[in-house]
Amino acid sequence: MISILEFLARLAVWLFLAPLLPGVINKVKAWVAGRRGPPVLQLYYDLARLWHKGVVVSTFASPGFIAGPAVAWVAVLAAALLLPLGPLGTSLSFRGDVILLIYLLALARFCTAWAALETGSAFEGMGAAREVSYAVLAEAAVITAVLTLSMQSGSVSLSAMLTPSVGPGAVLLAVGLFAVLLAENCRVPFDDPNTHLELTMIHEVMVLDHSGPPLAAVLHGAAMKLLLFSVLLVQAVLPIGELSVAAASGAMIGGVLLVTVAVGFTESLTARVAFRRVPLLLTTAFLLCVFALLIAWKGGAA
Repeated sequence: MISILEFLARLAVWLFLAPLLPGVINKVKAWVAGRRGPPVLQLYYDLARLWHKGVVVSTFASPGFIAGPAVAWVAVLAAALLLPLGPLGTSLSFRGDVILLIYLLALARFCTAWAALETGSAFEGMGAAREVSYAVLAEAAVITAVLTLSMQSGSVSLSAMLTPSVGPGAVLLAVGLFAVLLAENCRVPFDDPNTHLELTMIHEVMVLDHSGPPLAAVLHGAAMKLLLFSVLLVQAVLPIGELSVAAASGAMIGGVLLVTVAVGFTESLTARVAFRRVPLLLTTAFLLCVFALLIAWKGGAA
């Protein structure tokens, strides 16, 4: 009974708290710009409204247009449930679960791009091509960060890997993972979630033809992915496992909130870079993770 309640608690965190993060980001951006901005709970209202709307499907689209967002949402949720959640722990832990997490995130990206190509739209095709091309470097940085954590802990299980060591390696890893978080979630400076120009959009142009519940699944899945990377970043840097339950809960909540506010300030104080400069930023994030890996390797060898 206790394990079932713990699982439901973890599930509730991912399902019901994830839409809060985009609201906090938008509130920070509005505060920096001197505006009132939308309410923090705006995404909850949008999801409820979309869930009661009908679905418009192109005559050129196959059933994959509807199945893509659904499979992507399930893949992101499954990846989130693999990730330890501070004192709540993880729903399922086994040797090599971090590899499954990476593959689940890749599956979610594949399904989103697949659904975008179903309509035959040139704009959505461009967005899918950009998403996949950026993912090559972003995934390389994620895998390097995972190798760093694995070398530090001597394990390939997420519950054992997320025991960070204090030092310059942790700083490099934090900066690299924060850049990957911005890229994977299509935030400034890699993408602008508020733009309405199809030629410069990446993630948003991929879902232009989605409506109703499929669009709600896309938006909620994006919020869960943002929470997933925020939790991963916090636990990769802070020693959550060494703290008491109350302290670990406070550190987790404070860390995720700090990451979310940092995303808001980044979007407020920086501009979106040109497409040709995005690979340079992702390569920099990859190199930061490589340097963190070298520090972990050297420290382990010593």
